[in-house]
Amino acid sequence: MDVSSMKIRDMRKALDSKEISAKELAQTYFERIKRYDDKVKSFITVTEEKALEQAEKAQGVIDKGEAKALTGIPVAVKDNICTEGVKTTCASKMLENFVPPYNATVMEKLDAENIVMLGKTSMDEFAMGGSTQTSAFAKTKNPYDLDRVPGGSSGGSAAAVAAGLAPVALGTDTGGSIRQPAAFCGVTGIKPTYSRVSRFGLVAFASSLDQIGSIGLDAHDCAILLNEICGYDFHDGTSSKFEVPDFTAKIGESMKGMKIALPKEFYAEGINDEVKAAVLKAAEEYKAMGAELIECSMPSLKYAVPCYYLLACAEAASNLSRYDGIKYGHRTLTADSYEELIIKSRSEGFGEEVKRRILLGNYCLSSGYYDAYYRKAMALRQLIRKEYNDIFEKCDVILTPTTPAVAYSPEMTSDPVQMYQADICTVTVNIAGLPAISTPCGYDSKGMPIGMSVIGRKFDEATIIKTADAYEKGFKPVAPKL
Repeated sequence: MDVSSMKIRDMRKALDSKEISAKELAQTYFERIKRYDDKVKSFITVTEEKALEQAEKAQGVIDKGEAKALTGIPVAVKDNICTEGVKTTCASKMLENFVPPYNATVMEKLDAENIVMLGKTSMDEFAMGGSTQTSAFAKTKNPYDLDRVPGGSSGGSAAAVAAGLAPVALGTDTGGSIRQPAAFCGVTGIKPTYSRVSRFGLVAFASSLDQIGSIGLDAHDCAILLNEICGYDFHDGTSSKFEVPDFTAKIGESMKGMKIALPKEFYAEGINDEVKAAVLKAAEEYKAMGAELIECSMPSLKYAVPCYYLLACAEAASNLSRYDGIKYGHRTLTADSYEELIIKSRSEGFGEEVKRRILLGNYCLSSGYYDAYYRKAMALRQLIRKEYNDIFEKCDVILTPTTPAVAYSPEMTSDPVQMYQADICTVTVNIAGLPAISTPCGYDSKGMPIGMSVIGRKFDEATIIKTADAYEKGFKPVAPKL
């Protein structure tokens, strides 16, 4: 059975009809991982033995006729989500040998569904980056062109799905880290509303921005996975008690009468012409479906990247202070004093990008600079939220490019400022705590995928999933050739 382009709802039918067993399905994916992942390098840890045990257990549930939506379905998990008994490295030497004694809440929920975990996917170190090239262990390649990056920080998860090494995967999104790699790798990824999914057991980067979400071959698959990981969790103080609907409920509804906003700043200078043309063509297709296109403005977008990096780095500096070789993380073997122990442990354990962000975060929080930088960034956060609220008073969703350009070569990662500026289309969603989904809308002249983002109101994931699905039904994706 060719599973490389198979949707999880088709796998559900095949498993329930006994066309294939859960163990056979898992083994098919492990065969593909062994065949292709040396090229793609999407996994840090492959959990074949554990997965086959899970598959046997899932098969017992299926045989009893008690299967749920994800029973027996293989899932890949980003390596900053705690998995009991399985290494969770955050792609960093700092946590190279960390084996969590507990599961993240999302893993508890998925284990209750009897999923089959294929392994832990590579990522940018501590989720800091947009290329998956800051990983200390597996610098992932883009399945569409192995000489280009897959995006980040959830690049391993997106590449695994694109290459047919997993049907769906968990990722995390702090400033676009699900949507950007989904766009680069030609798959679909959703970042839900902040607080919709528990962050308990997620290794923190920036606590007011981080959110776990799903990556799949289409919006429907992402919705099925999202259905199972959302909900209130008393372990997470920011977890929402807002009702969790069935995110697939609106799929198939008409687009007629829907109002789609096109903020002019997202289509201005700095956006690649082919990317802009593909997204605007998709907008016209929505118009043909009966939707109304409304041009609008978001003036604060030009300040979004510095606002995001001030907020994210400030929180990162605080969250990563615990990794000192004493409380947590790598511990140097060559220290003669307490101070030297901390300095050497952190210097050896953290990579260059993580160090850069810790320095920036501590700088903007320091005495004399707090008001000049951090406080202004917090004020700008409120302005960005207000501008989104103003748009949503007139429109149902917002349509933008996911990224200013298609996947680039690893050489670009040597310029941090250029890398940060590439997040211009995604960071405002995290700053405002909104849900957004990225889905493929075309390919450039060299065959690289182009992604578009649909942004929605808080807790209205069902509408953006419906909107993405409506476009996907008429779009024919081109699979990568490995």
